[in-house]
Amino acid sequence: MKSRRSRVMVGAPGLYTYGAMRIGGIIREAGFKPQITRNISDLRGDTIFLSLYSTLHLLDPVIKDTVLRIQQEGGTCIIGGPVSSGPEMVLGELHPDLVVCGEGEESVSRIIEGNDFSDCPNCAYLEKNEIIKTSQHRVEDITFPLPLIPEDIATQDIRGAQTYIETHRGCFGRCGFCQVPRVFGRRIRSRTLEEILTEVRAFQKKGVRKLALIGGTGSLYRSRDGEVNSDAFISLLEGISSIMGPKNVSCPDIRADCLTEEVLEAVRAHTIGWIFFGVESGSEKVLDLMQKGIPIDKVRDAVEQCRQYGVKPAGSFITGYPGEEEEDFQITKDIMEELCLDDVFISIAEPIPSTPLAKQICSQDPVLDLVSIPHTGDYAGLHLSEAEARAFDLMLHSDVCRPVPRMTQDTQYKAYLKEARKQGTDIRNVTHLLRKYYSG
Repeated sequence: MKSRRSRVMVGAPGLYTYGAMRIGGIIREAGFKPQITRNISDLRGDTIFLSLYSTLHLLDPVIKDTVLRIQQEGGTCIIGGPVSSGPEMVLGELHPDLVVCGEGEESVSRIIEGNDFSDCPNCAYLEKNEIIKTSQHRVEDITFPLPLIPEDIATQDIRGAQTYIETHRGCFGRCGFCQVPRVFGRRIRSRTLEEILTEVRAFQKKGVRKLALIGGTGSLYRSRDGEVNSDAFISLLEGISSIMGPKNVSCPDIRADCLTEEVLEAVRAHTIGWIFFGVESGSEKVLDLMQKGIPIDKVRDAVEQCRQYGVKPAGSFITGYPGEEEEDFQITKDIMEELCLDDVFISIAEPIPSTPLAKQICSQDPVLDLVSIPHTGDYAGLHLSEAEARAFDLMLHSDVCRPVPRMTQDTQYKAYLKEARKQGTDIRNVTHLLRKYYSG
């Protein structure tokens, strides 16, 4: 068994992720005194838990050097977080001692007590150059101790909130670009309201002024078989807003087919009053390719309902999905104009490990890889890929497709162009990494 005097640290690059704080709380509950940091250069100790939330972290030389330094100093480096859905990539690129895959609470409890890695579920490690994967399963009871909340948590900003909190796990959807149903399953497992509110009070005590609910679909709290439990969701928002104040709470992500009048009224009364829909595309063909499961008419209805209840609708659009043709892209522009959303987020389709999109990207015909095909249309002089050009065009288009249209100034034009190029570069790098480990 490890000594309680062992120095244990938990870190995530750049921000205090909820997952890192959760793991820290479990380690503290086991009798240790862990420290948490968002500055990974500070990671030193006997056992280091590093939470990575982006596939790009696997290519970051600073992170690679950090893992190597920890090991050279005699520490054990354990990596978890969303990147753990591709343990082969994590082990191959960063060479940690262990990867905790998926739900890691039970694994961390056993690891910190000194159990052999082979006795810890949901893990992967190298043994004689062979990848060993232990038994994989999801926990039934998601009751956990309070997260390890850092003293300076109030200094960070994640889309307008200092932190996100978890209310449930799972999503009944099948979106081909999303990890959630693959990592957490399609059955909803919810935390108790009492535990959630205790956690909210703990964050508030540490100075958190604004918080948001983790989700893909916030209104699925305590739902069964895909049916929204409006009463439970209302109680959830009422409870959180009674502590934080309604203007300090957001429940940003709700599926358009998980909206009820009661949900809308609760969002209006107990949050900042925004709902963020994953619209993704205006083309039914592309939505089918994405396995989205929500027809565009349902989105139209949801946006109209929001306006009737005084809730501001926002939405995300994904372009460059394999199989998206110019006609599909034009339909998406038309839908963006028709919906006239209060805010819009544009992204190029990103192949995230363990998703159907990632598998498709690894096996598809290169002619469908829009992030690598040169654009030859209106923006040919900007030297963009087809996916980058479409993302850039949507960003420009979004400025005039708002309730109050705005003229794109030169600085904003350059920012959009820079963002489209960055997304394209990042996704090409991720695609190369995926194909390195999973093609064939």
